[in-house]
Amino acid sequence: MSEPKPCFSLEVFPPRNTDDSRKIYEVLEDLSHLQPDFINVTYGAGGSKNSDKTLEIVSLIQNHYHIKAIVHLPCIHKSQEEVLDFLDSCTKIGVKDILALRGDKVENAPVSKDFTYASDLVRFIESHKAFKFEIYGACYPEKHSQALDWVSDMKALKIKVDAGVSRLFTQLFLDNDDFYAFKEKCALVGINVPIHAGIMPIINVAQARKITAMCGSKIPPKFERILQKYADKPKMMCEAGTAYAVDQIVDLLTRGVDGIHLYVLNNASVARKIYESIHCLLGRSS
Repeated sequence: MSEPKPCFSLEVFPPRNTDDSRKIYEVLEDLSHLQPDFINVTYGAGGSKNSDKTLEIVSLIQNHYHIKAIVHLPCIHKSQEEVLDFLDSCTKIGVKDILALRGDKVENAPVSKDFTYASDLVRFIESHKAFKFEIYGACYPEKHSQALDWVSDMKALKIKVDAGVSRLFTQLFLDNDDFYAFKEKCALVGINVPIHAGIMPIINVAQARKITAMCGSKIPPKFERILQKYADKPKMMCEAGTAYAVDQIVDLLTRGVDGIHLYVLNNASVARKIYESIHCLLGRSS
């Protein structure tokens, strides 16, 4: 009996300006050839309240490329009415998959009185059965940066899953051992939904420092040596960072991961290099 194929998904962000608007269409055209099971689209640009571009990109993915689209929905600055409006807009364009997030606080923006945690949003969406959304959640192999400890973090994750989350996507990590340890913690508390490993190809030093600091992810010694060796060699750093991501993915697939979720940062060429290295392992044609 053959094993089920692991899922392969991509994540993009909506354009921030006119130039990016033109580029995203080229990016999506390229990414559509990588046979993803679905493509996630983040909400707004840099925390923007404006969701129009997000919905435009989601509609293009689903209705033009006929690839399932999952739209991010952060709730930290939203009222119940705003969430219902957004869900209604999603329904009108045929999108039925939501990644429910608390989201990052935006300076000087009023904090929601209706939603404190992502689990609150999950329960709210679940209570409106007429929408019939599939709900997904985020998780953190190195512990959520704001969690007091692992016990409280896993308790919060279990609450979110029990509220109605059907699968989880991890934040980026650079040490696969952190992912495997996290999976064991999930099993111990009874979290049994599929967990997709979030992999981000780190292709320049500035990106590595900024993103890992922002996410609270550690840089393991092996990758630190790569950063130091190729700090002033951009092309080599890009190649080394891409190869590192491929090595992570090969190890994860060998260990039977439920899915690979590639944070492509709208870089289609890097995404293609990675896909070309792993498509056979994913059970895809070239």
